[in-house]
Amino acid sequence: MTTLVETSEEEPTLAVARAIAEIAWSQGGADIAEPAVAQFCDEAESYLIGGRYSDLANLLLTSADLVLANASEKDMECIFTVICNLVSKAQSPDEALAMADQIANKLTAHPIEKPALCLKILFHLYNMLGNPYGRFLIFKRAVKLAIAGKVTDLIVPSFKRLDAFLREWHIGESDKRDLYLSATNILKDQKGSSKESYSFLVKYLATFAGEDALTLSEAKEEAVRAVIEFVKSPDMFQCDLLDMPAVQQLSKDAKYAPVYRLLDIFLTGRLDGYMEFHSANAALLKNYGLVHEECITKMRLMSLAGLASKGSGEISYSVVRDTLKVADDEVEYWIVRAIGSKLLEAKMDQLRQVVVISRCIERVFGLAQWRDLLGKLTVWKENVNNVSRIIANAKASQSGLPQGLAATI
Repeated sequence: MTTLVETSEEEPTLAVARAIAEIAWSQGGADIAEPAVAQFCDEAESYLIGGRYSDLANLLLTSADLVLANASEKDMECIFTVICNLVSKAQSPDEALAMADQIANKLTAHPIEKPALCLKILFHLYNMLGNPYGRFLIFKRAVKLAIAGKVTDLIVPSFKRLDAFLREWHIGESDKRDLYLSATNILKDQKGSSKESYSFLVKYLATFAGEDALTLSEAKEEAVRAVIEFVKSPDMFQCDLLDMPAVQQLSKDAKYAPVYRLLDIFLTGRLDGYMEFHSANAALLKNYGLVHEECITKMRLMSLAGLASKGSGEISYSVVRDTLKVADDEVEYWIVRAIGSKLLEAKMDQLRQVVVISRCIERVFGLAQWRDLLGKLTVWKENVNNVSRIIANAKASQSGLPQGLAATI
């Protein structure tokens, strides 16, 4: 087998050309191989001297399949690294993109052959491209290769920067949608990545905002998946799914309307609403893998959060008991559990039998919540203005100046 050895006597690209030719003609006799190798190298040298880098890359890639099949991984990496470097010498962005596409085609043609190494080379090719859209196309090919070659664990680290990449690439919603869907599906099968998978799933659904009914229908299955994953999760208590067009469409679908109703109950309703829903849809919940007891537990916590957000700052133990359908001696347990889940910050007044709320989360933060926040800010602003006026009046009284004049100083 040919071994590629770097020397100071031969230009790296020509050394690679020689190595490729020797691999291609390794089965021929010396009388055939030697002139064929020499001709191949002469042609490569003429392209190199003439600055015809696209033709040179095309020549070197003619035997890429043989390199993939017969070269050692070390030699293969060296050969393709040199070929990828030619992209940076292209005369125009279009030429560079065409060269990169040709290289990527060779690397992804047989995804089960050395997929990890091919993925590594694709990432090097990505770095050789200066064109943002070209980088996107190579990254997209890398994702597909990782899936087909069953080496998705190698692509996962790049997802941490996916949003930054999307801003850099300046791509459309449809392309973003494809990447978000790939990311959520890959992470779904990665241990300990359920929250990251859900995050990308929500971002995928958000790309459908403003789309027509036909396009929205493409997201139905994933919208259902997002709802079920939210309901199943023992530590997710708020989301923005309810107002997303991709999710809202479920309410008008005969098959999926109950799923949307379930989400609505968890985000805006109370435990009694869930119990009523379960009575009518027990089989549906079971089909989606939802465990009734786990849903009750989460719904109790969500109901307590709902009480806290709608109350006046204090909730009586009796209201908690009746809302959560628990015994008197379990009330404090559920309050402590809600505090531990960071649903609220509160103190229990056992003497008065009330829980004093200092802060709580909103299960959903939509238009109504923004209006409520605006109202609170308006009141806060007025209070600050009143304090300012009181201070100004006090200063005026001390100075003996008329109040109107003092306000202008």
